[in-house]
Amino acid sequence: MAASSTPLVWLITGTASGFGNCLVASVLARGDRVIATARSLESINHLQGNPNVCVRQLDVTAGAPAIAAIVAEAAGVWGRLDVVVNNAGAGYPGLLEEGGSDLLRKQFAVNFFGVMDVCAASLPFLRAQKSGTIVVVGSRSAWKPELPGLGAYASSKAAVHALAETLTAEVAPLGIRVLLVEPGAFRTGIYGQEYLTSNPIADYNQMRSVSASRFASVSGTEKGDPAKAMDALVDVVRGEGRAHGRSWPAAGRLVLGEDAENDVRVKCKRVLDSMDEWTDVIRGVNFD
Repeated sequence: MAASSTPLVWLITGTASGFGNCLVASVLARGDRVIATARSLESINHLQGNPNVCVRQLDVTAGAPAIAAIVAEAAGVWGRLDVVVNNAGAGYPGLLEEGGSDLLRKQFAVNFFGVMDVCAASLPFLRAQKSGTIVVVGSRSAWKPELPGLGAYASSKAAVHALAETLTAEVAPLGIRVLLVEPGAFRTGIYGQEYLTSNPIADYNQMRSVSASRFASVSGTEKGDPAKAMDALVDVVRGEGRAHGRSWPAAGRLVLGEDAENDVRVKCKRVLDSMDEWTDVIRGVNFD
């Protein structure tokens, strides 16, 4: 990939903390411009005053019309959008039966439908330019969803991974790239959400207790440095640093973190081993 020689305009969701906050810093350090968004302007007031930053209020659950209006106005600030980063997200831990579809809808509203609405609002501008990059921040949890309490979050990330892969195929002929980022555990504060306990089912009492304690103990222990992760992301998008001279990541996927790498490799091996064991059944279902 060739490094970008001109300043890029980035629109980033969820910049109040975590990956988003680190990404803004990394982008500005490269001399690019940022439209930083968050649910509340107060949370990103510290970015005001920098001539290369424009702050906008954007709640990814506000619905397609509201998001489209905000993105259209933001695209007019510097007359273009080059990189759109779907970073805003949330994690709502809870057991699947206890949370039911209400918890899933709450989770998908942010992590899935919010991503689609931002992409749909941005694509008209990228299509008009015949260029641009869409970044979708997924999660290694889509590869390791078997932890009790993780079901709603992992399901939303697995769904958004599939969305990103299909979107890749649909927009590639238009000169637009998609990068699916799959990070492991990083110190971003995403584990701060309260564990769902409002609909307790006695059969799950022990599992819920163990699971809730586990989630409560994670924050601050993660090995991943979000600043380093976002530096790597900017390298890939701009084609410089560690990405200089390299092709775009295969299938548009960027796994970040040793734990994520391990989980992806383990899942792939487990699936391939199972297919080897059941090959006769797998192949024995065609018409004679």
